[in-house]
Amino acid sequence: MREIVFLLEEPSAKALLESLLPRILTDCNISFRCIPFEGKQDLEKQLVRKIRSYNNDQARFIILRDQDSHPCCKQVKENLLKLCHETGRIGQCLVRIACRELESFYLADLRAVEQALGISGISKKQDSKKYRSPDGLGNPGRELKVLTRNRYEKVAGSRAIGRCLNIKYSRSPSFIQLIDGIERMEEDLLGSNT
Repeated sequence: MREIVFLLEEPSAKALLESLLPRILTDCNISFRCIPFEGKQDLEKQLVRKIRSYNNDQARFIILRDQDSHPCCKQVKENLLKLCHETGRIGQCLVRIACRELESFYLADLRAVEQALGISGISKKQDSKKYRSPDGLGNPGRELKVLTRNRYEKVAGSRAIGRCLNIKYSRSPSFIQLIDGIERMEEDLLGSNT
């Protein structure tokens, strides 16, 4: 069975992807599975075992983790790639980092936030200096809470916003990289003969 397996830091990433992926994956013969963990330490602790023991040779794996306060997203990615290498399935793995947090993706598309949460006037702020490059914000989760006057909740908000995010244009380079990676994994599965 051809599938893309997402190994995720937290349940909010699962909520986002479950509402977003049906709009990205174009081939109905490719399924997806989202496996959330209890934070980044739990993800890193179980990653090798989960991938090694996954009983599907056709599976491809995308690991998604927040950068959080780590000073270098490239180093976070390199550490996760080392773990992927230990699995013996490195060619089937892709690592993506949300710079700084998953909420950066949402702040990059305030129209989607406005639409998903039913709050008018938010999208007008998209061209302000603060929201032009949301991957650089120090605490996107807090920014989103303030912007939505606490209407944003991590799991329910991620699910709702995921249905509305523009997958063709984003001000978040890390979101663009995630979408590109998903599309490349789908192409890889479609081109594989296994």
